[in-house]
Amino acid sequence: MTRSNAPAYQSGFANHFATEAVDGALPVGRNSPQRPALGLYAEQLSGTAFTAPRDHNLRSWLYRLRPSAQHGPYQPFAQGRVRSGPFTETPPNPNRMRWDPLPMPDQPTDWVEGLTTYGGNGCADSGTGVGVHLYVANRSMVDRVFYSADGELLIVPQQGTQRFVTEMGLIEAAPGHIVVIPRGVRFRVEVDGEARGYVCENYGAPFRLPDLGPIGSNGLANPRDFETPVAWFEDVDRPTQCVQKYGGQLWATTFDHSPLDVVAWHGNYAPCRYDTARFNTIGTVSFDHPDPSIFTVLTSPSDTPGTANCDFVIFPPRWMVAEDTFRPPWFHRNVMSEFMGLIFGEYDAKAGGFAPGGASLHNRMSGHGPDQASWDGATKAELKPHKIENTLAFMFETRMPIRTTQWAEQTPLMQLDYDDCWTGFQKGAAG
Repeated sequence: MTRSNAPAYQSGFANHFATEAVDGALPVGRNSPQRPALGLYAEQLSGTAFTAPRDHNLRSWLYRLRPSAQHGPYQPFAQGRVRSGPFTETPPNPNRMRWDPLPMPDQPTDWVEGLTTYGGNGCADSGTGVGVHLYVANRSMVDRVFYSADGELLIVPQQGTQRFVTEMGLIEAAPGHIVVIPRGVRFRVEVDGEARGYVCENYGAPFRLPDLGPIGSNGLANPRDFETPVAWFEDVDRPTQCVQKYGGQLWATTFDHSPLDVVAWHGNYAPCRYDTARFNTIGTVSFDHPDPSIFTVLTSPSDTPGTANCDFVIFPPRWMVAEDTFRPPWFHRNVMSEFMGLIFGEYDAKAGGFAPGGASLHNRMSGHGPDQASWDGATKAELKPHKIENTLAFMFETRMPIRTTQWAEQTPLMQLDYDDCWTGFQKGAAG
């Protein structure tokens, strides 16, 4: 049978959850090791090494209808546009890049078929860096599931409501939500019409909430606003293709049943969603422009304190009230590399060209900032309180340069005139 429960959630980020879809499926005390209840099979899913410190250890116990090991060998799955680090298709390119939105396909295309890699850095095998993908879909995955063995997936829907049917429960997400699916967790994506979005595949340390430092105990993303699904399962006895991403390539095998058959689970390694509208934005009320780190939702730390393997940063609706300051993002060069996307609205540092569903890349130490129109408007604006509304941009910010794929450099979506947005500035009077 297929259970038709509506999505239900538990609050908290990286909490230890315990949830069951059938009463009595979860073990209690010492009654579990030899014979799990209801004839289920116990399986531990580990996102960290067994010996990781307790406060960093990520694992969940799953109680399922059949062992997940019950399948035949994986064979290459010919999709062709998915990659992982090391990214060596093209030489390092210091140029600023911007792309038009990924168009919707003409043919029926599900989430896996519509996944396209733009670039990345590091190496999945060594556990460093990220991959950056975009996706389009106009049909649901049917009798097909997907997971990444290379990294954790941070998914940012940009168009269309999307349902993520995971081993551990149901998640519905719309533009403005993000979904985090841990490495190894199987899922399928169901859509109603056309869907599009972005994916950060994190090869490094799992995403966590950033330290708040001088901000104190409140602000930015609150742990209670992350929603983890309650247990849900399928009992479906028909062939289901399982596609995994491993070593930068896609591989597939076929189960004789749906592998989304976890009846109960407990642990702290689980998918979740977050509504960015709940982000508690921090700003200045005096002067100057705080660094964009104040907009960090999640961070993947590196081995260098204070320098992230990847930060996920948003630029949401917010009040601008500071005096004697230039309010949009200023001109800057950064040791970090920035891949940006736009969910809806307009970005306050660009008057045009950066469209919802599009993307831009500014690698380390490349000069960038507002275009001429945005600069002119901001320098002449009356500095009264102003609310930036109806916009949501985001950034995957990483310590290593992002190398683009051959597809990303050759696609007609690349805006070859991007540099022109900075050509109209006049020389200062001191010259």
